[in-house]
Amino acid sequence: MADKSTNLSATKDELLEYYRMMLLIRRFEEKAGQLYGMGHIGGFCHLYIGQEAVVTGLEALRKEGDQVITGYRDHGHMLACGMDPKGVMAELTGREGGYSKGKGGSMHMFSAEKKFYGGHGIVGAQVPLGTGLGFANKYRGNDNVSFTYFGDGASNQGQVFEAMNMAQLWKLPVVFVIENNQYAMGTSTKRASADTHFYRRGASFGIPGKEVDGMDVVAVREEAREAVEHARNGEGPFVLEMKTYRYRGHSMSDPAKYRTREEVDEVRSQSDPIERCKARIFDGKHASEDDLKAIDKDIKAIVKEAADFSLESPEPDPSELYTDVLTGAFAAAQ
Repeated sequence: MADKSTNLSATKDELLEYYRMMLLIRRFEEKAGQLYGMGHIGGFCHLYIGQEAVVTGLEALRKEGDQVITGYRDHGHMLACGMDPKGVMAELTGREGGYSKGKGGSMHMFSAEKKFYGGHGIVGAQVPLGTGLGFANKYRGNDNVSFTYFGDGASNQGQVFEAMNMAQLWKLPVVFVIENNQYAMGTSTKRASADTHFYRRGASFGIPGKEVDGMDVVAVREEAREAVEHARNGEGPFVLEMKTYRYRGHSMSDPAKYRTREEVDEVRSQSDPIERCKARIFDGKHASEDDLKAIDKDIKAIVKEAADFSLESPEPDPSELYTDVLTGAFAAAQ
């Protein structure tokens, strides 16, 4: 489905806001990669570099009360939701100043305040949970929408189809956002999916879908507007396939030898979301090169502050091992 009348214009303030957010995500992820290499971040760490336009464009359509849930490539979503970079980075380094008090790490941090419900390590597990958030919205009679993100690999999980079936059956306000970054771990979509047009994944249930250029932040915002309004107006779920690309490996432990350097460099040079936003800014004469350098300097200072905080914050006290844990015996006694 394509909306030929889509308006891909944006104001000066909007473009500068999108540029700033995407740059924050990029610089934050670069720093996270550095800290991981230095041994300050343990466990798994999946970077969002290259995909910044997806969550930034969709966040522009989110209103107070709308929920966000995603998989393990989640730092960008947290920052776009307005979560404090210091708390996010401190969680990555396992410190008590983190959003989950240093006990969750990269894949398991939440913010009820920002309506961010994770970060989930099991592939596709967030999709039925996101559908459940949509159910809660309908049950409460509000007009909130659940933005449920997952990848092209998770699209092949059975629980995804079960969730879509229920979402359409009950007309739940869920926007299923498939971030198609071309590779599920190390396998290209062409080798893993019989149908690589992921926006059609809900077709058998009657769920409308749309393919979107996920490397253009304004296109993401405008093309997704129909989906969000569809869900918010009580018409049920919508599937958005965001055609995007990750520059780094699947995780920090992935050397990404399954694709050529030339392929990655071509995407960087032709479709980088930050550079495309910058081009829009320059084309509209909204800012100068010096203006954007000043934004970059400011963002680097924010990221440095977050990194410093994450290393200065103490590790959790051993007593934290016994907090936020509900045992079977205790639950039975209540």
